Amino acid sequence: MKKIDTFTPQTLLDTLSAAPHPLSLDDILRRTGLSRRLKREVVAALRGMADNGTLARLRGGLWTPAARLKNVRGVLAVQRSGAAFVAPEHQGPRGGHDIYIAPGAAGDAWNGDLVEVALLPARRGAGTEGRVLRVLRRGESELTVRVLHPGRRDGPALARPADARLAFDMQVDVSGLPTPPERGELLRVTPGERLPSPADAPLWSAAAIRSLGREDEAAVQEQLTKLNHLIPQGFPDNVLTEAEAASRREPDGETPLDLRSLPLVTIDGEDARDFDDAVYVERQGENWRLLVAIADVSLYVRPRGALDREARERGNSYYFPASVEPMLPEALSNGVCSLRPGEDRRVLTADLRVDATGRTIDASFAAGLMRSRARLTYTGVQALLDGDENALREVGNAMPPEVAAMLRQAAGLAELLIRRRQQRGGLEFDLPEPEFVVDKGRVIAVRNRQRLFSHRLIEAFMVAANEAAAEFLAGRGAPFLYRVHPEPGSEKMSDLLRALNATGLSLPRPAARMTPQARLRWLHAVLAAAAGTEQAFLVNRLVLRSMMQARYAPEAGGHFGLASSCYCHFTSPIRRYADLVTHRALRRTLGLDAGGPIPTGHKLLAVAEQCNGRERAAQDAEREITRRLGCLLLRERVGEVFTGVISGVMPFGLFVELEGMPLEGMIRVESLGRDYFEYDADRQELRGRLSGRAYRLGEALEVRLADVSVGRLEITLELADNPLPRRDGHAPRPARKQAAARPGRRQHSRRREGGKTPERAARPGRIETKAGRKRAPSRPGR
Repeated sequence: MKKIDTFTPQTLLDTLSAAPHPLSLDDILRRTGLSRRLKREVVAALRGMADNGTLARLRGGLWTPAARLKNVRGVLAVQRSGAAFVAPEHQGPRGGHDIYIAPGAAGDAWNGDLVEVALLPARRGAGTEGRVLRVLRRGESELTVRVLHPGRRDGPALARPADARLAFDMQVDVSGLPTPPERGELLRVTPGERLPSPADAPLWSAAAIRSLGREDEAAVQEQLTKLNHLIPQGFPDNVLTEAEAASRREPDGETPLDLRSLPLVTIDGEDARDFDDAVYVERQGENWRLLVAIADVSLYVRPRGALDREARERGNSYYFPASVEPMLPEALSNGVCSLRPGEDRRVLTADLRVDATGRTIDASFAAGLMRSRARLTYTGVQALLDGDENALREVGNAMPPEVAAMLRQAAGLAELLIRRRQQRGGLEFDLPEPEFVVDKGRVIAVRNRQRLFSHRLIEAFMVAANEAAAEFLAGRGAPFLYRVHPEPGSEKMSDLLRALNATGLSLPRPAARMTPQARLRWLHAVLAAAAGTEQAFLVNRLVLRSMMQARYAPEAGGHFGLASSCYCHFTSPIRRYADLVTHRALRRTLGLDAGGPIPTGHKLLAVAEQCNGRERAAQDAEREITRRLGCLLLRERVGEVFTGVISGVMPFGLFVELEGMPLEGMIRVESLGRDYFEYDADRQELRGRLSGRAYRLGEALEVRLADVSVGRLEITLELADNPLPRRDGHAPRPARKQAAARPGRRQHSRRREGGKTPERAARPGRIETKAGRKRAPSRPGR
């Protein structure tokens, strides 16, 4: 039979459509009668139809019409390993299973794109798998790229996306830039079409919009992080106009409670500018009076205006080591709403009566008028409480005598409130946070931010005011946003117990069955037992990771971490929209002007979801900028030896926290030596089958910095020559005879070359041990 030498894509489609099952390339050639000399052309045509969504390529090199497969739409989420998942649209309130997209099956889709996916025939025991048919909508209209080669004169530059999940290069037209870019410069570009290029090395066209600057500058890394997490920069003109008008408007129609005779003071970090809370404490016999005055932002940000819509869209302020993106324009956040010393300011007050045991026995709320007696800092207040006159003079905190006397009383009340919360089982974590030192745009150092008793004093007062506000509103049936922190589930507690056992510390054992209160007391006892040991940091972080994500909700749910049955956010309306919602609910409940209707029902739920989403964006951005600046700091120190502690054990390697700097790197399993390493989840260790050498959670090591990649946000470590003893003082344990592996417990990690690092499991969000306040530079959370 004479072979056919010509064909059209329609011929191939008709052949596949007529077949009762998917066909291989040989099947297609045989059924169409095409010459094998056309094999390359047929493959190119098949791939072209797969690219435009007409065909789908299945496992084993089989082809079938895409119309035969069940198709779904969803957003593509790509991992750095190259694998991806698609979350289908319209999964319902309880969600569903994501669709796994193997490396190479995403086609020309990028992370964040809305795509159409063909579901592949299911394999026994495997999850749902699919192949991207077409891109329906790009997730990003602009990308940030790193210049690899500037090009010649006015020619295009070769660049690569700064997001390591985008595995392709771009040929960038830089003619629109004022000056040619340099190697390592970051550009913002508009992507174009895919250029002729191999499947495993795709090349796209792009046009440069602007330069962000050099990659090694802290401000450039901050800007890149903001772009990655859709953090707004700058305000629209109509919002700025409304803010300016609001700042000049004199509130009328009500007579506030005059508090200007009281020595109310603000206590913040040295570089803070938005002072939204002030405190006053007075001893009254056996009891105490705690007055917390909060900037009355609701007087200036009225519902449904441009300013309110912008604040809701942002959800909160975003703090970075060298910059802040505020929720409100500066005319309000640093102006008329900021409780600056010597200036009259409108406030909402929580006036609490606290008995000798630290219990709030009465709480009242009112609109007030205050004048801050002093703008104090944490270091200055701590110097006063410590009686350190030299330190007090250094920080320049000269205090009026009545303020100093009031603060000494405040310290006594704070100790009482902290002790009572601890007795209730409230958790307080001793975890240092990184503080980067930036000089002339470059990161020169990182250190642990100092945590003083003066921080804890303000946090204790803010927690008391938040709890009182929630109970006040709940008792009157007002609609508002609760701050809910669920109790961790049994699986998380089992994982925590297994990890705690691996530390080698003698810690309290939990009961088989525990109430939420009993579980809190056990966790508190664990943290207390670890305090003062070399394992304290690790234990604190393990317990924190076991916590659930705190969130806003229209219904009460209790706050597990604070041992509170009713809690909300009230104390930071300048930087959190949820607090502004609370203020409007308080005003309505007190019979004051709230500016308009307050959200209820599904509208209040929508506000909660918006605040939750933007809070997660702020947390993700905080983690990313910490990683980025850490990489910048360390990349000039490749080859140096550091001391570290194993902070995580996974089948693919060890995570190591560097001592003296809160940065984490990874030792890949293939660099541990010529051995087969077995992962034991119960013991949290990797053990060499041949050598018997075990690496366990909490073990101290000397490590060498092998590589740093700012683009991939990876810090790669390797073992130095002489591992140190374990942090509990014992030498590394000699290998024991290997017991039989139990199903689901041990996994073999074979030494391999050039393997990619799997994504580390996402960490749960922090709990509100400090009343939920996001920490600004030199500013504690509250």
